[in-house]
Amino acid sequence: MTSAPPCPLHLRLDGVGFGFPGRRVLTDVSLTVPAGERIGLIGENGAGKTTLLHLAAGLLTPSTGTVHRPERTGLLHQQLGLPARATVGRVVEDAVADVRALEDRLAALAAGLAESPEDPAAADAYDTVLQDAERHGLWALDARIEAVLGGLGLGGLPRDRAVGEISGGQRRRLALAALLLSRPAALLLDEPTNHLDDDAVDFLAAELAGWRGPVLMASHDRWFLDAAATGLVDLDPALGPDESAGGPARQGTVSTGGYSAYLDRREDARRRWAERFAAQAEERRRLQEVADVSGREIFHTTAPKSEGRITRKFYSDRAAKTIGGRVRSARQRLGALERTAVGAPPAPLGFAGFGGVTGAPSDDGLPADGDGVLVRLTGAGVEGRLAPTDLVLHAGDRLLVQGPNGTGKSTLLSVLAGELRPDTGAVERRGRVVAGRLAQDDDWPDLSVPARAAYRARLRDADRAPTLRDLGLLRDEDAARPLGELSPGQRRRVALAALVAEPAPLLLLDEPTNHLSLALAEELERALEDFPGTVVLATHDRWIRRRWSGRVLAVPPAAA
Repeated sequence: MTSAPPCPLHLRLDGVGFGFPGRRVLTDVSLTVPAGERIGLIGENGAGKTTLLHLAAGLLTPSTGTVHRPERTGLLHQQLGLPARATVGRVVEDAVADVRALEDRLAALAAGLAESPEDPAAADAYDTVLQDAERHGLWALDARIEAVLGGLGLGGLPRDRAVGEISGGQRRRLALAALLLSRPAALLLDEPTNHLDDDAVDFLAAELAGWRGPVLMASHDRWFLDAAATGLVDLDPALGPDESAGGPARQGTVSTGGYSAYLDRREDARRRWAERFAAQAEERRRLQEVADVSGREIFHTTAPKSEGRITRKFYSDRAAKTIGGRVRSARQRLGALERTAVGAPPAPLGFAGFGGVTGAPSDDGLPADGDGVLVRLTGAGVEGRLAPTDLVLHAGDRLLVQGPNGTGKSTLLSVLAGELRPDTGAVERRGRVVAGRLAQDDDWPDLSVPARAAYRARLRDADRAPTLRDLGLLRDEDAARPLGELSPGQRRRVALAALVAEPAPLLLLDEPTNHLSLALAEELERALEDFPGTVVLATHDRWIRRRWSGRVLAVPPAAA
């Protein structure tokens, strides 16, 4: 029986596999995204989300399997390639050139129809192009351009400004605007919410809700996935639907619903896995006890001492046979259990110890005067970067720093860390405050260094610290690879590892969930809830901000 041909409006991958030299990325991925569905790709860093999008777009050729895509499929890359010399207006007009061309075609066909009003072919051609113009919104095109640019925060950007003269975030939003305006039949989006504020994310979610074709998107934005996705695919599920039976879900398995539904399923799978593992341990203990105890009794007999030698031998042989059968049965069942053993559930991320690897009271970095104040800022400001700010930070505080891009959130964290001296105001520190800071952008001077060496170089006591594998952040084979060969998310894990292995009493985290897998972001949030020290967190992550229960500091814009 032959299978039905793929629908031209669906995106479909059948048994797709792909790998780079020495490293397999995807194996036997089968996935269908029907028209009107919005499927989010999630998974661990390096699981192959970007690779899958490039395969779906035709930029890579699968080593196995086939890809069927709509004729017009558009991709938003993580790394952009807009020409630096092109103007903003030129990028926009290139995106809508096909729709603009319909106007000239209509004018030419109208002229031909006026010359030959009785020609049915001319009338049919005019009607066809007229329908195309109406379907693509030709007469509302200029309004559509303004709506998209405004929705993505680009409404005030001069159209004659060169692409090379605008910020990286603006270039990213311009590329997204151009893709939406070009109206491809299928959308492939790689981290589409990067550099978008809340209003722009809301606009994009609304755009995708009305998209008629298939949408496949990779995103670390949990709020966006919850709002925009109709289903999720976990490419590297640590806790997939089959974990209750001890094995991972197949790559390409679609789970319906947004991120909240996925979290519920994940927690249920983790609970079932832990229960199965505990039951297995109890069964192993029981069988081992039967084998050990019965084995010691195998040469004992329950025959009365008054019986004769032949009778006692009969009882002894019968007991040995019975007990020996129990021993063999227990050992056989032990062997079968080990062959089908369920592995231990992965331990969630957790900080190794308060105050660093030593944990000694003299090393805890807390103030000695007992009032609990760690740092006090009085009118502290940095010219052009941070407006004068008053802040009292106590031991054990949880502080969320909010504000639009450019208001100085990262600058504030640098001042709190003691890495930057303010131009105005004062900074007062009580005692010896030890701070650990995770920068917004990871700084790696030499990307040729293996990941494990880069991690160890950031530690105070590398010999006593856990490995990247022990922390559950990188596999041994990835830890041995140069930083330059790792994904941005994997490099982010290396930067995070030093703070997890040797946590300072004052943690300063700048966009900590950037590039992290969704599972690791969840684990990091939970680990911070249990962390006994002080946490200052600056983030645009709406998922975190919506669930935050600590203090909030809104940073005002710095004076120009």
